[in-house]
Amino acid sequence: MGLRERVRAILRRGRSVERREMGEFRRWVENTDNLVHLSVVVFVPLLIALVTLLSNAVQVLPYLLFPPLASGAYTLFVRPESRYASPRRFVGGITTGALCGWLAFAAAERLLPGAAGVSVPPSAAAGAIALTAVVTWVLDLEEPSAFSSALLVLVVDMGSGAVVLHPLPDLAVTVSPRAAYVLSVLLSTAIVAGAFAVWDKSFYERRATYLYGTTHGDDHVLVPARGANDRETATMAARIAADHDAGKVVLLDVLADVDPDVLAAHRGEGDPESIHEGDAERVREAAERLDELAEELRAEYGVPCEVIVASGDPAATVIDTADRANCDLVITPYETEDGALAPYVRNVLSGPIDAIVHRSTGTTDWRRVMVPIARPGDTAHAMVDFATRLAGEHGRVSVCTCIDAEGSRRAAEHRLANVVETFDGPVETRVARAEITDYIEENAGAYDLVMLGSSGERSTASRLVSPPTFKRLKEVDCDVAVVDRGDVRQ
Repeated sequence: MGLRERVRAILRRGRSVERREMGEFRRWVENTDNLVHLSVVVFVPLLIALVTLLSNAVQVLPYLLFPPLASGAYTLFVRPESRYASPRRFVGGITTGALCGWLAFAAAERLLPGAAGVSVPPSAAAGAIALTAVVTWVLDLEEPSAFSSALLVLVVDMGSGAVVLHPLPDLAVTVSPRAAYVLSVLLSTAIVAGAFAVWDKSFYERRATYLYGTTHGDDHVLVPARGANDRETATMAARIAADHDAGKVVLLDVLADVDPDVLAAHRGEGDPESIHEGDAERVREAAERLDELAEELRAEYGVPCEVIVASGDPAATVIDTADRANCDLVITPYETEDGALAPYVRNVLSGPIDAIVHRSTGTTDWRRVMVPIARPGDTAHAMVDFATRLAGEHGRVSVCTCIDAEGSRRAAEHRLANVVETFDGPVETRVARAEITDYIEENAGAYDLVMLGSSGERSTASRLVSPPTFKRLKEVDCDVAVVDRGDVRQ
């Protein structure tokens, strides 16, 4: 091997490692908890640095400002859905705390002059906490950091004189140190709250658009016509594709042992006089059947449909056709062989394209959908996304998870909330203390569809120790759909 080939090989390995690492990072950041903690690590230090820069520039903002500011900023970013993650509460609460502390100090000086001096009067500290608790409660501005600012204002520049502010070059304003502290709290918290509001509205609430592929994809759907329930599977594909304006459905029939010249002639590329008539008849019948189904889907769901007839290895042909037809999702009927998952289905699930394997009971009405999830991430989001598309505006999606101890309930509820809060449709969450397969089998009768993950993002060792749920699931009284995010392995 020459030097040039070695360099190319090293570059290829480097790019492969880079893609793998980027894929791992993307899956890690798809967890909402990881995302908000990453935001804390990035944005809170930057905001504190910005306020410090301003403090050094104007020489007024005291360093005692920063403890309540930093703790409050952490609360904003790390729990953006909590009652304390409100710019109004953040600015109003901390500023009110500083103002209450100032008023309590002034009252203590006036009412108990003997306690004044270089130390903080105990009555001022007690009054600051009590007044802050009452005022923030009445004004609905309860904020933990308000109590810090209420105490810190008591020790601002003790014994010093007035502070001269220069808001404009030719304008001087003289205020007390504590008044300057209150003003600095108001300005600095407004800066942090403004940055949080931009992050929350522009990124956090729209994170599904940036992080989850199905939000802006999975609208070009390939449906292999296989088995007795391929019409129901094609209907599922049409319902999913029709939810996006650019959606389309491609119906594919893969025939065995067909002369390539026959397929070429069917496409108008070959000589129809020299082809095998038996193969030509098979291709015509397959195309007519798919055309009929395509027309039904167009009329019912208004989604564009294409028809393709091909020949070759079923799984390889499906993946190749999906790539050539620019499809980003494959929905195929469920198949078994000798009691286990058919090799064809395994190959589709392990392919590079998102896939849904549909086990049908003959229904095309999926208004009640159960979505059991084990962990947050792109696969869980994709399952809920597909479920809401199928359920429609008048359906119901139940996202559930199972725990083995009551102490895990709060964490499980938090995980489910992180998954479903990006959806506007009728989505409910449930946490059950049960084994997942038992829970599904006991409750599946109340639903039209159970949507499961393929566990494709788990390691091989993990799947050997604990097989995917759909492989352990026995017969259930509703449809089952197994979702695989093909790109999680890339």
